[in-house]
Amino acid sequence: MLDETQVVSALAVREIVPDATQRAAIAALVTLLGTNGVSGVSGANGTNGRRTKSGPAHAHQGVYCHGLPGRGKSLVVDTVFELASCRKRRVHFHEFLREMNRRLVNAPRGDDRLGSVSKQWLDGMELLCFDEFHVHDIADAFLMGRFLDTAIGQGTRIVLTSNYAPDALLSDPEFHERFLPTIEQIKRCFTVIHFDGARDYRFGGEEAACPHFFAPLDAATRDALLAIFVRYEGNETLEPATVSAAGRPLVARAAGAALLWADFENLCVASRSHLDYLDLTEQWHGLILDHVHTEWLAKAHTLQRLIWLVDIFYDRKCALFIASDQPVEAALSGLEGAHDLSRTLSRLAEMQSHGYRNRLDGTAGSVAIAATATQTPA
Repeated sequence: MLDETQVVSALAVREIVPDATQRAAIAALVTLLGTNGVSGVSGANGTNGRRTKSGPAHAHQGVYCHGLPGRGKSLVVDTVFELASCRKRRVHFHEFLREMNRRLVNAPRGDDRLGSVSKQWLDGMELLCFDEFHVHDIADAFLMGRFLDTAIGQGTRIVLTSNYAPDALLSDPEFHERFLPTIEQIKRCFTVIHFDGARDYRFGGEEAACPHFFAPLDAATRDALLAIFVRYEGNETLEPATVSAAGRPLVARAAGAALLWADFENLCVASRSHLDYLDLTEQWHGLILDHVHTEWLAKAHTLQRLIWLVDIFYDRKCALFIASDQPVEAALSGLEGAHDLSRTLSRLAEMQSHGYRNRLDGTAGSVAIAATATQTPA
C-alpha cells in the first residue's frame, strides 16, 4: 500500500525535504496510482494537485509535472515510480521515439497503423512515466497525439515530466494550432502541476572527488584524461578504434570495455542523431568527450546534438568527461539556437557532482564489464 508518507521517507533518505509543490505532486501521484484499482497500489487521502478540469473519470488518468530544470520533477516521479508495485515502465522521450519508429517500419499497413502499434507498445502496461516530454516538430506531434489518445482510451496511467507547460508544447506558430486538440486533452485528463520552486537542486552540490570537466586543451588535460581511462580500463596503451553507433562507423581515440574516448568533432559536429547516442549508452558506461572547441557551439545543429548527448547520457546514468578549450559551462551560458539549453546546464552541474551516481561507479580496476541496457524491454 503506497501512501504519501512512504514517498516523503524515501526522499528523506536522499536528504530531500519536499517543498509545497513537490508535496502537491506526491499527493497527485499517489491518488493517480490508487484510482480504479491499479494492480498492487493503493492511494492515500485525496490530492492537493491542481486538476485542470473536474468531472469525468479521465481527469485522474495522468499527472503532468512541468517547470524549470532541476526543480525536482524527475526526483519526485522517479521516487514514486520505484515504490509503485504494478506493471510499469519509465522511458525517456528519445528512446520512446526510437522504439515506436522501429515498430512502425515493421508493422503491417492498415487504416490506423499508428494506433495499432501504440496498443501493442502499451499492452499490459498499467503505469507509464515519460521523462522530459517535449514536442518540437510536427512529426513528433502527430505521433504523440495518437499515442496519448490510445493510452488514455486503454486506461493506462500516465505521468509526464516536462520543462514546458501544456500550452507551450509545439510552440512553432506554423504548427501549434494543429496540436491544440492534444494540449486540451492533456489539460482535461491530467492533473497539471507547475514546479515553481526557486531552487535548482542540481546546483551547489559537493564536487566529485575526480574532476569531470577540463580546460584548456593542454598537456595537463591530456594527462588527466589518460589517468581516467587507465583507472577504468587498466591499460595505458591507447589504440584508435572504429566503433558502431546506430549502425554507422564512428572513429574513436580508444574504446575500452566500460569507457569510450572520442572527439567532439566526430560526435557532435558531424551529422549524428539521438539514435547514435542511445546506442553508445547501451555499449559503454561512460564517455570521454575530447577536443571540444567551444566556437563550434555557435552552430545550432552542433549545439542541439550536444544537448541530445547530455540528455541521453544523463538519463542512462552514464559518466561524462569533457575536455574543452574553454570551460564548457561558461561557453554554453547565453547561447541561443537550440531547445532546452537551460536543462543541459542544470544536468551538467549534477553530472560533475559527488551526488551523481553513474554506471561507472564501482568499476575502477575492472576491465571486463559488460554493458547492459537500463530500460525494461517493450
